[in-house]
Amino acid sequence: MMEVEPTSYAEACKDPRWNQACNEELAALEENQTWEVVKLPEGKKAVGSKWVFKIKQKSDGTIERFKSRVVAKGYTQIYGIDFLDTYSPVAKINSVKTLLAVAASKDWHIHQMDVSNAFLHGDLEEEVYLEIPPGANVPRGQGLVYRLKKSLYGLKQASRQWFAKLTTALMKNGYSQTSSDYSMFVRWIQGRIVVVLVYVDDILIAGSYLGDIEQLKLFLGKEFKVKDLGQMSYFLGLEVLRDHKGISLSQKKYCLELITDAGYIEAKGCLSPVDCNLKLTATQGEALPDPTVYRRLIGKLHYLTITRPDITYAVQQLAQFQGTPTVEHLQAAHRVIRYLKHTPGQGLIFRTDSKLELSGFCDADWASCPDSRKSLTGYCTFLGTSLITWKTKKQTTVSRSSSEAEYRALAQVVCEVQWLGNLLLEMGVQVPLPIPLYCDNKSALHIAENPVFHERTKHIENDCHVTRERLKSGLIKLSHVRTDDQIADIFTKGVTRYRLKFLLNKLGVFNAYSPACGGYQSRKKTTDFQQSSAEGASLKIEEETFLPSPPSDV
Repeated sequence: MMEVEPTSYAEACKDPRWNQACNEELAALEENQTWEVVKLPEGKKAVGSKWVFKIKQKSDGTIERFKSRVVAKGYTQIYGIDFLDTYSPVAKINSVKTLLAVAASKDWHIHQMDVSNAFLHGDLEEEVYLEIPPGANVPRGQGLVYRLKKSLYGLKQASRQWFAKLTTALMKNGYSQTSSDYSMFVRWIQGRIVVVLVYVDDILIAGSYLGDIEQLKLFLGKEFKVKDLGQMSYFLGLEVLRDHKGISLSQKKYCLELITDAGYIEAKGCLSPVDCNLKLTATQGEALPDPTVYRRLIGKLHYLTITRPDITYAVQQLAQFQGTPTVEHLQAAHRVIRYLKHTPGQGLIFRTDSKLELSGFCDADWASCPDSRKSLTGYCTFLGTSLITWKTKKQTTVSRSSSEAEYRALAQVVCEVQWLGNLLLEMGVQVPLPIPLYCDNKSALHIAENPVFHERTKHIENDCHVTRERLKSGLIKLSHVRTDDQIADIFTKGVTRYRLKFLLNKLGVFNAYSPACGGYQSRKKTTDFQQSSAEGASLKIEEETFLPSPPSDV
């Protein structure tokens, strides 16, 4: 029988498992001295409270624990009275992938920790009162409320206060905050580096010496209530597998849940995510009666692009129509689902034999948007043979020529590799310069290299000329690549299934759950993926696996 999460405390208290979870939550809050019981002062207003229930699962779908939280109804807070600043940084997903690529190449240890009741560690600066939640051992109806001394989940400033407390603790232990990613902290110990990445209450610790990692764990255990999860295996829905060949990253469990929720578990698979002959427009088709279904699906697909560059272009195209989606837009989204059924275990690999050298590819599809005639930028970057970042984005202005569109795409990838170079440097990796960038438009390369082209480029914004400046400084080196070998082609247009196979091979995308085979070649394999739906049926698919080849082959 499939477990169902309760929606109210009255429903949860009938189940002894949830009742125990609520008691443990209240005990933890009391032990942490999160609040004190007081009479609500005259003229003050208490923030509402409620219970939130969640079944925490392991990567294999089994239940890990029943989790309950007392949360504040932050939407009732008043700016200037109950809260001031709210922003709190979290680790960039691209930083996570870059760290994994470096760790694979340098054979670093990567461990994971979870902070219990993380937000409760933050100290509140404002005077905040909270309504007493049901189940608390406090008389109700007597004007009593909680005065919060520590931050609580749901408060607008909760994440900021927790991050400030953690930052202070890490700096006290000798760590410094990086400028490339404020959620990354590094410390050098006798020539050895320890890297810490923070995503709210999930912490990654990487380093070459296991003793340094254990020392940090002991320190954090004294400062906060933490759980040592050991070697990294499941982080933010990302499944991590490691062997002597490298570190693989995928979202198989998340992908199968998405397919099941969409009702396509029994549908026929598809060999490509996009019909290359189809151009979607804002007005085609009949409007959907309930657009929230479409928006929810696009949100789930967007999260899947963390490890799936093959659907990035499709998701970008579909995301444009979330305002007023139509039946045709939904049909195109369902095609992506059918493609995912064909390749649910597909992901990335960061190889141990990959060199720590940056390179990038960029492409543009001129005036590709039929509604606005704006062009599309697509780029990807590699660390050796490991794909670490990629993007598909519509340009903000209309380009007058394909050369201009490609030049704007070049500017985007230049900024990306500059940021990556700085991030890697703060991780102790000196990237060889100049960084090679590949573009298939010779006119765009000439514009970047030759300032004589002023007449035809005087209308282009100054920030686009960052390419020319970085070229002069020696940061980058521009090279022409044949259109047939342009890897970034997959991020700017729909391609045929044969072209898709070729590009995925070059990108290094492969099935993380298939046994490796020798040589850079494709092969077919029938695999059973046990999906975690209520029916417990198995999904049997035939999928093609491609082992990566270095981008330098082009």
